[in-house]
Amino acid sequence: MKKGIEDKFNAAKDFFASVGIDTDATLRRLSNISISVHCWQGDDVGGFETPDSVLSGGGIQVTGNYPGKARNIQELQQDMEKVFTLVPGKHRYNLHAIYGDFGGQRIDRDEIEPKHFEVWVDWAKKNGLKLDFNATCFSHPKADDGFTLSSYSKEIRDFWIEHVKHARRIAAYFGHELNSPSIHNLWIPDGSKDIRFDKWTPREILKESLDEIYSEKISPSLMKDAMESKLFGIGSESFVVGSHEFYLGYALTHNKMICLDMGHFHLTENVGDKISAILQFTNELLFHVSRPVRWDSDHVTILNDELKDFASQIVRYQLDNRINIALDFFDASINRIGAYVLGIRSVLKALLIAMLEPAEKIKQAEIEGDYLRRLALMEETKLYPVGAVWDYYCALNDTPVEKDWLTDVYAYEKEVLSKRN
Repeated sequence: MKKGIEDKFNAAKDFFASVGIDTDATLRRLSNISISVHCWQGDDVGGFETPDSVLSGGGIQVTGNYPGKARNIQELQQDMEKVFTLVPGKHRYNLHAIYGDFGGQRIDRDEIEPKHFEVWVDWAKKNGLKLDFNATCFSHPKADDGFTLSSYSKEIRDFWIEHVKHARRIAAYFGHELNSPSIHNLWIPDGSKDIRFDKWTPREILKESLDEIYSEKISPSLMKDAMESKLFGIGSESFVVGSHEFYLGYALTHNKMICLDMGHFHLTENVGDKISAILQFTNELLFHVSRPVRWDSDHVTILNDELKDFASQIVRYQLDNRINIALDFFDASINRIGAYVLGIRSVLKALLIAMLEPAEKIKQAEIEGDYLRRLALMEETKLYPVGAVWDYYCALNDTPVEKDWLTDVYAYEKEVLSKRN
């Protein structure tokens, strides 16, 4: 480790000790948090069902055509191995069902099996990773009309029910092979572009479909279920079947995990503020970290106020083991590897900032009704020497410090990404 990094850290450590914060304990706490990194930033949500698979439908869209995207499993694995060398800590990897190894055959969604994902389990074992999973209820002819599990067509409903059942079994396979429960998250695109007359029936049908899916019991030691709502999407601007209220009600009454996506609520809503409310009534949450700009645009995560507030809710209430953090963004207009690294590091920095605030002093001022002191202390923390601690943590994990990681990304682009057609 460079002496300058260590010297700055020691000075910061002395400062934080003066305000009652144990920096070494903070870094140990941070090292125990794993982020579930999504696969779909690496290839623009295309997947590998066919050689030319691309995202279609589902109310989501990727923009841009930056060169060098992963074209197959091997390239995506290579890219992710590079990403994980540029971020400190040990993390998870999150797959969608369309990313299986289908051997050039057309395997429909209701036929996917664990064998199609053995290549990912082998890779995860080699790299010391755990895996999470998602059913893929979009980019498919049977989703073209905008309805899947809530479709009026029994044939279409049964197809998607079977797909999700298979996806849950694959998640359980991950949990068994990697000795860590795999979170299976369910999101569907169902909704209407224009004014909906009957909103009751699609939700009634969706509830029945979910009941059928979850009738197959799987041990939580292998797999945990989560369900993700949405406010609206392209083609579902007027009505979304799986709203926040619908899934929250279902999750709380069926012992499932609710997934809160930072981009799936109104832009004026503080999504982090929902944590302390929902966790009064359930044990765990899944949180998709993204950055909405005008709608659910899934921009690359940056260290903004929304992210810092989200992290503070985890740290202040000691919720490290009750909130599962996953990333969900995709941007094809910039270097995809750099997008990953920037996003992961931003989340970790937000958590570190929250861990290095004098929480007990601020809380005590609040209890005593000294709101000026509370506000002053919260302002004071904004100038704390967090950067020195962050660089030390990166160096401790043999990853680049803040000013150096971009050089590695561009070197990888020149050596690897630029050679892809």
